Amino acid sequence: MNIKFYLIAVFALVSSMPLNAQQKSNLELRDIFDLEYVTNPSISPDGTKVVYVRNFKDIMTDRDYSNLWISNLDGTQNRPLTQGNHRDLGPVWSHDGTKIAYRSNQQDDKMKLFVLFLDTQESVALTNSANAPGPVSWSYDNQELAFTQFVPKSKKSILNIPTKPEGANWNESPIYIDEMNYRGDGAGYFKAGNAQIFTIGLAGGTARQRTFDDNNYSSPIWSKDGKSLFFSANLHENHDLEPGNSEIYQLDLHSGNVSALTSRFGPDSGPVLSPDGTQIAYTGFDDSYQGYQVTNLYIMNMDGSGVKNLTADLDRDAGNLQWEANGKGIYFQYDEFGDTKVGHVALTGKIRTEVEGLGGLDLGRPYNAGDFSVSNNNKFAFTLGGPEHPSDLAVWSDGEIKRITALNDDVFSYRNLGKVEEIWWESSFDGLKIQGWIVTPPNFDPNKKYPFILEIHGGPFAMYGPAFSYEIQQYAAAGYVVLYSNPRGSTGYGQEFGNAIHHDYPNHDYEDLMSGVNAVIEKGYIDTDNLFVTGGSGGGLLTAWIVGKTDRFKAAVVAKPVINWSTHVLYADNPAFFTKYWFPGNPWEEPENYAKRSPITFVGNVTTPTMLLTGEADYRTPIAESEQFYAALKLQEVETAMVRIPNASHGLVDRPSMLMSKSASILSWFNHYRDQK
Repeated sequence: MNIKFYLIAVFALVSSMPLNAQQKSNLELRDIFDLEYVTNPSISPDGTKVVYVRNFKDIMTDRDYSNLWISNLDGTQNRPLTQGNHRDLGPVWSHDGTKIAYRSNQQDDKMKLFVLFLDTQESVALTNSANAPGPVSWSYDNQELAFTQFVPKSKKSILNIPTKPEGANWNESPIYIDEMNYRGDGAGYFKAGNAQIFTIGLAGGTARQRTFDDNNYSSPIWSKDGKSLFFSANLHENHDLEPGNSEIYQLDLHSGNVSALTSRFGPDSGPVLSPDGTQIAYTGFDDSYQGYQVTNLYIMNMDGSGVKNLTADLDRDAGNLQWEANGKGIYFQYDEFGDTKVGHVALTGKIRTEVEGLGGLDLGRPYNAGDFSVSNNNKFAFTLGGPEHPSDLAVWSDGEIKRITALNDDVFSYRNLGKVEEIWWESSFDGLKIQGWIVTPPNFDPNKKYPFILEIHGGPFAMYGPAFSYEIQQYAAAGYVVLYSNPRGSTGYGQEFGNAIHHDYPNHDYEDLMSGVNAVIEKGYIDTDNLFVTGGSGGGLLTAWIVGKTDRFKAAVVAKPVINWSTHVLYADNPAFFTKYWFPGNPWEEPENYAKRSPITFVGNVTTPTMLLTGEADYRTPIAESEQFYAALKLQEVETAMVRIPNASHGLVDRPSMLMSKSASILSWFNHYRDQK
């Protein structure tokens, strides 16, 4: 047959096939660059429109970008407000619904504060500072905005270093450090200065600085009359040693006086003004130095009197507070049993759930995180997540949910995903009920045997859920059955469950996890000769702990772990927090406690081939932790390797390729040992 006519015939045959007959393939590592997701849904005051942030990636620059989009509540006229390879984020409607404030680096690659005028569709940059503005709030006359911004200061030093001769080529000058917290994960070594409060009018010009000291301020909001701002901060003299003891304050804009409205020991933050301007809602708890303490929702009068805990009976963390327009209640966000929900609490304390299924904000691992906003007529815009897709925009109106976007239908139209199934089991230690999720490979056959990966979350005070996960789906696409779960210490199950690891982590979460592995094996489709284990951060710690306790796993990947608690708490980016909340004392005061909870103590038991993986710019679990375990395993002649991801901080998501490289490295290690007999 003539090759030309043969090709035409084949093309015609393929083209005539129905779309659903076309063969799908499994997810590939490079697909990370094609995934999009929604953040910052912001509904207009009248509930007719929603502005949201559409996040995307560029494979050539290896960068994350985002633009603003707007849609009618019913999903019509869904269109971009901004375009281009830059970052637009944090949209906030003015109270009259005519303007949107947001932050963007669309000009000069410098993050600025913009206002978009909806009548003309024009955006105006209000700031032009070398330092990026923080989240903004509108005054009630819609003419001014308040925000925080870093203000540098001269670094004091007692070093008296001789100056170099003109033209001499000396090393850079020594860096003098005398602060408790001198570096932060993702931020590097801190520059001298603090986040101060600013205000600016719609005419732009120079923003007016409102605070002038050596403290950091956050969350400024306006009073109804525009004469003062409310904010949260830790202005106590011992704030370095008690980093969690923040208060709600009021700043008089005329006199500059600052007065504290709260005074209890513990974190008070996130003030939100009631519609009539007479009350403030905020979150916090009475600090007792427990590892995990439930964050409650409080209200108080403007002068700080009449404090009332509205969610004392909920036993779940409350956040993202938004007042009901009639002032009779407050909407809030909380996590429960792997799901993120919107709740409502009346001022009487009666609580109900309004919306479920928020999520999809973490592409990498299945941490269930979501966001929402509410209009004056009680309609919601929120991020809708699930096992099948990252966050999309959805709205809730009069009891009905409508999904507005399906950003990844183009990708998933030709990619197979693993199926996610919920599972519960009882821990062999004490019968505690543990929730988890099994992810099976595409085209799964329960009559076959599959290699297995136990994937462990970090935190440890965090929550996995039935959320889309690029990493987990990559493991499933490679033919593995994956189990992820919420062992004791996870959030979303109440304070007793979360605090079950207080001064005892890691320990019996080991039995929680091994019981989960056994529960999946009992289903009959796991190849017990090919069991693997991995996790990051707290999950990396637990992975290193597991290989020191058992040899049942064929290989392990320990990602960004804690290996030696004594070195970690003194080397990580928040020593005052770790030593006070996670241990009964300092390392030199409680050496046995630190040692018995450190994987390095049990490294002599390890026989499992173990790879270490950490970002070189990680200051939360610094790479020295991985280096210790690597050296110890080498001395023990255990098969080991170390993967260092350049320029990566703790999250390993600073750039899309970092997440891809992490997943590819883990799969490479497991595939290498899976193929060995």
